[in-house]
Amino acid sequence: QVRLVESGGGLVQTGASLKLSCVASGRTFSRNAMGWFRQAPGKEREFVIAVSYSGASTYAIDSVLGRFFISRDNAENAVYLQMNSLKPEDTAVYYCASAPTEGWGIEEDDYDLWGQGIQVTVSS
Repeated sequence: QVRLVESGGGLVQTGASLKLSCVASGRTFSRNAMGWFRQAPGKEREFVIAVSYSGASTYAIDSVLGRFFISRDNAENAVYLQMNSLKPEDTAVYYCASAPTEGWGIEEDDYDLWGQGIQVTVSS
């Protein structure tokens, strides 16, 4: 079974750091771009950050630029989201996603496999 499993979420205070992990299983993802999305309470799911298949290219939305960093370890079939200087507005369920392409996209339709999501809560 091909799946993505996120881990590392939790409750932290404003200004803290948290690192999410997403481990893929069932096949290799070394030729797939990977991304992270999030859905805050009462809001639509939104793109956050993505990385190309090789890790050479990344893209992040303005609100997390300079605070969130994405990386991947293709040998481990894993992608990571390092979140620093967390703010209450970062509170959301975070989803890992895999694209069928080597290059990243910013739309949900650019991704065809999703994790189950993991809660990140930032208290003020």
